[in-house]
Amino acid sequence: MTRPAAQWQPLHFDINPQTGAPGATLSKDPGFLRASKILAEGGLVAVPTETVYGLAADATNAEAVASIYQAKNRPSFNPLISHLPSLEAAQRHGLFNEDALKLANAFWPGPMTLVVKKREESPIADLTSAGLDTVALRVPDSALMRSLAFATGKPLAAPSANRSGRVSPTTAAHVAEELADRIDMIADTGACRVGVESSVILCVDGVPATLLRPGGISAEQLEAVLGRPLARAGTDDTAPSSPGMMTSHYAPSVAVRLNAKEIQQGEALLAFGPNLPTNADLAVEVVNLSETGDSFEAAQKLFASLRALDRPGVTCIAVAPISNEGLGEAINDRLKRAAA
Repeated sequence: MTRPAAQWQPLHFDINPQTGAPGATLSKDPGFLRASKILAEGGLVAVPTETVYGLAADATNAEAVASIYQAKNRPSFNPLISHLPSLEAAQRHGLFNEDALKLANAFWPGPMTLVVKKREESPIADLTSAGLDTVALRVPDSALMRSLAFATGKPLAAPSANRSGRVSPTTAAHVAEELADRIDMIADTGACRVGVESSVILCVDGVPATLLRPGGISAEQLEAVLGRPLARAGTDDTAPSSPGMMTSHYAPSVAVRLNAKEIQQGEALLAFGPNLPTNADLAVEVVNLSETGDSFEAAQKLFASLRALDRPGVTCIAVAPISNEGLGEAINDRLKRAAA
């Protein structure tokens, strides 16, 4: 399906920090009003969050959610995250146990998704949750996404705004490259702050709290709040319980080689830290995620850097070793899936 797409820049993000309600300036902005109308009518809007750009639709509208799958060429068994304006709003759709409440109170709004039991009365479409009895919920630290969810009165399903399996977008230009003729609107507010997707934690009674996907909040931070280690989940290519669990994901069109300590002919180098391979001059191109070895800076630049190196003349992207410290675990998780 081909649609005209537009880009816009809201003037000011003034919202109520507790409810996500848009303030006077934002609620009158023409772009915000247009985006709200498109979502209310079942359309698709690419919306920036603090992590990556998301492709938003009304999570309670199965037809709108189907349009997300169609635009992304996404397997319909892969569940979607629903974005809410507040914890109170999220609790209307999911059952929060003690662990879930601890984490929500500590890290929401923020780059964390909780997979909890879905309330029977929740109107979130079965297609959104891939028919599971759980639902993935997030209160983002993104004034725009939270305000749109508040203004429409709907949870907003919003996977990354790219074609399925490809590198996630962190700018509006990335979205336009892949989806400009497949969606109704692109909200352009600049580059995303965190750069990798949210951490996803399963919190249901009867099983230990489980890290399904490392992300924008480190495992150490999560475990400090819970007071114990998280269980870990592997990949699942048949019936994933969360987004981002499939083996191959976030993939450029060229091959990716991990833990590269030397460069081969035709390769581009994705470096990390001040020390480059001795033959780095053989690289077709070099992009350093962080010359100082800072994992937060590296996370911000990861997807944009993969896109920059995914070009003609590059036979493979050689990735330097990256420590698991801080957001390094999330970075290595994405790179492992890109290499798969």
